[in-house]
Amino acid sequence: MKSLVLALVACSLWISAGGAQEPFYQGKTVTIRVGFTAGGAFDVWARVIAQYMGKYIPGNPTIVVQNMTAGGSMIAANYVYSVAKPDGLTLGIVSPGIYIQQISGHQEVRFEWFKYSWIGSPEKTDRIFYIRADTPYRALEDLRNAVAPPKCGATGIGTAAYYFPRFLQEAFGLKLTMVPGYQGAADANLAIEKGEVQCWCGSVQAYFGSEPGRTWAKTGFVRVLTQGGQKRHANLPEAPTVWELLDKHKISDVHKRVAKILVLPDEMGRPFFGPPGIPADRLKTLRDGFVKMMNDPDMIAEAKKRGLEPSTMTGEEVEALGRELGTLPPEVIRRLKPLLE
Repeated sequence: MKSLVLALVACSLWISAGGAQEPFYQGKTVTIRVGFTAGGAFDVWARVIAQYMGKYIPGNPTIVVQNMTAGGSMIAANYVYSVAKPDGLTLGIVSPGIYIQQISGHQEVRFEWFKYSWIGSPEKTDRIFYIRADTPYRALEDLRNAVAPPKCGATGIGTAAYYFPRFLQEAFGLKLTMVPGYQGAADANLAIEKGEVQCWCGSVQAYFGSEPGRTWAKTGFVRVLTQGGQKRHANLPEAPTVWELLDKHKISDVHKRVAKILVLPDEMGRPFFGPPGIPADRLKTLRDGFVKMMNDPDMIAEAKKRGLEPSTMTGEEVEALGRELGTLPPEVIRRLKPLLE
């Protein structure tokens, strides 16, 4: 009997030791694949996350950033979805606007947007459309009568830098020549400085949070013609919102509905995610670590120092927004397709 008791005690100790195994992330390296070049807002956020999030994940993994450009972040999105293992060691940050390419049936898409393992988003964004101030266009409506349509830089066709100007073009009858193919905002802004293109659609946060936007805002090198937020940004009181212009010009309800779909990615901001199928406990670990990081005073100070505007969206909230984006009626989808061509 005594030997049986000892055997049971030994077995119990063995099970306890097994249950106290080291955290999964201990000694591991997590890689964040960013869909744009270094220096843009998506890249800066990835590097802030890499700097601070590891200490809020049990095991304190090393987190590194790798830029995987091209296709307006399509390459990175496809990689995380189709190539990366669902082990929680490869994550991604890409443009949320590329979901529109999926619903439009583009062949380049190798993902189903709503099946990613969502971790959260560190910042919501608002669209702005700006043009060099030395052009003769002082208001969006002036582009209706452009003799030589200004060239507007863009990244991939499915990104907001492309489809938002295309929406403005269709809704208001603007004359624009879209020039897609830039790797990110930094490249497009350099092209604006060189005079290769004259206009660009970015975010308020990137414009005021990084160069050359900060300097341009002070010198007046570019002029913001419209913004996509529901109300005018505090730093852009003179630039009308697209909603004001839609009402002013009595644009159709169909266009207003499309506009609502096109600005929804800005609510998602800078989505941070992993491949489909990350184990539930591991995904919870990442989500919890992300939320704790977003409440870190040092992280908040660092983000603001870099010109970012932290506004936490949890993984669960991103998922809910994703479900909303996924319920598009056929007539809206048909209206979206021309904006991506």
